[in-house]
Amino acid sequence: MRKKGPRGSRWLINTVLAVICIIWFVPTLGLLISSFRPAADILQTGWWKIVPHRDWAAVDTITLDRETDLRQPIAVNGVTFSDAQLRTGVVQDGSRLIWENRRARTISVQEKQWVMMTDFTLQNYQTVLGGKSYQITMPDGSTKTEQGSGMSQSFWNTLAVTVPATVIPIFIASFAAYAFAWLRFPGRKLFFIIIIALLVVPLQVALIPILRDYTSLGLNGTYFGIWLAHSAFGLPLITYFMYNSISQLPKDLFESAFMDGATNFTIFSRLILPLSVPALASISIFQFLWVWNDYLVSLIFLGSQPNVQVMSMKIANLVGSRGNDWHLLTAAAFISMLMPLAVFFALQRYFVRGLLGGSVKG
Repeated sequence: MRKKGPRGSRWLINTVLAVICIIWFVPTLGLLISSFRPAADILQTGWWKIVPHRDWAAVDTITLDRETDLRQPIAVNGVTFSDAQLRTGVVQDGSRLIWENRRARTISVQEKQWVMMTDFTLQNYQTVLGGKSYQITMPDGSTKTEQGSGMSQSFWNTLAVTVPATVIPIFIASFAAYAFAWLRFPGRKLFFIIIIALLVVPLQVALIPILRDYTSLGLNGTYFGIWLAHSAFGLPLITYFMYNSISQLPKDLFESAFMDGATNFTIFSRLILPLSVPALASISIFQFLWVWNDYLVSLIFLGSQPNVQVMSMKIANLVGSRGNDWHLLTAAAFISMLMPLAVFFALQRYFVRGLLGGSVKG
């Protein structure tokens, strides 16, 4: 009976993990598929329609007189229908009649068949990334001209903000964690307590005072200013995280290095950094994701000018100005996910080891 306990627990854990993976994977897959679908298909059907299913498929087309008054009953094959009925589709003798192109007075005759909606396009990404004007076809057959969002500039702006704002605090915090863990100097415990206390201080309380200082120093709206802001807000957590990892390294390792004449910098660069790669990778993922998806700090210290606007602001503008353009929102959302996913999958083999680093002694 005792042997069944661990097996049952392992089965439960694997089931929970599988459910979590499905919950995460299905919306992501839907977002990816929708980003490649034409605007008309997105507005009419869900992304799951790409799999084989029973649906109405066009088998014939009826062309009416161009002078047909749509405000009056419309005669189709000896039967009259209203314009509203043809908009939504009306079923007659197992077939459905629906407007194919209302302006051209063409009606689509449809029958139930096994179909797959496999029409894909790159136009959504072209519209989002480029700054040119594009024409898209609407469900009723009409065309609509849209101005490109120019998100490619925002992508590079976000990358220019995120990479330094991830490297700088991790570099500084690693030095600080080593000092707190293995060096003895006056006020060490007090400084460490202050860092821990800063973890519970909401960053929102510091935005206005720092913004005033930035304005007086001319740092507001600059990359250097946003690097400093993200680094300062991320340092307490990164320092505490790295301290937990570095403080659990074997003490004999440092004593041997000191006996061989190694300096603190040599120990840090030759011993600490190689042994702390899992912890560095884990905290890099957290810091990168936070900075990449940040909206508030970037809005306050960087601003919303097109030349410095980051992707979170660009997507927020799309939601505000084009809330019904799902084909653009899905493409923009997936573009914003590409870099975080790439970083996570590149460092995921260190992720669990880094999170558990320092949790078990001995």
